[in-house]
Amino acid sequence: MNSNPFDLTGKVALVTGGSRGLGHAMALGFAAHGADVIIASRKFDACEATAAEIRALGRRALPVAAHVGRWDDCNALIQIAYDKFGKVDILVNNAGMSPTYAKLSDVGEDLFDKVIDVNLKGPFRLSAVIGERMAAGDGGSIINVSSTAAANPAPHAEPYGAAKAGVINLTRSFAFAFGPKVRVNCIQAGPFLTDISKAWDMEKFKARAAQNIALARGGEAEEVVGAALYFASAASSFTTGATLRVDGGARA
Repeated sequence: MNSNPFDLTGKVALVTGGSRGLGHAMALGFAAHGADVIIASRKFDACEATAAEIRALGRRALPVAAHVGRWDDCNALIQIAYDKFGKVDILVNNAGMSPTYAKLSDVGEDLFDKVIDVNLKGPFRLSAVIGERMAAGDGGSIINVSSTAAANPAPHAEPYGAAKAGVINLTRSFAFAFGPKVRVNCIQAGPFLTDISKAWDMEKFKARAAQNIALARGGEAEEVVGAALYFASAASSFTTGATLRVDGGARA
């Protein structure tokens, strides 16, 4: 029996949105614990940059340009992953988007569809196909990344919040669909100081955080890695269908 339950040696992880932010941090965290990693996002060069960091850790890395909001891109990503590595042990549905808009009536069909496609349709398709293969093989772990917006509706993020609520629903549904060999869990992320935060009014954010977040700050990307490692590894062998808030203690 391995004395380190977080050891991922011999595992293959696929991380969508893996070239920056939380995805980048998780990809490096998995590699540091022994996993080979497939990094998927829309820009190949960004994926390759992350892949180079992973190779520097002594692990194999595969960059793949894919738009997970497109069914065909999801299918192609799955095919490439299995052609190159033969398996996927860990799937992280992390890619997301939340375009801004002035008022609800400004949300057009194209914008609405893009938000739902990336945040909900992509995770559904990737989980359905890879989860089925995991269940037919040696099992695995699927980790969905949702948001506190799923439970605490925020202004100017209504389609995003609805999609992320759907991700939590899929987590529970797929845990039963693919159990007992596949575990499906969810990280419900709060405000992290990644690229998206560059558009925030930080003075206003800090004032709100002091009142509404127990830790009184936003998270750093690396602070999601512990939760991801827990769900990815044998440390969570009796945990499935769970949603873990990683939000600094944000008020519900």
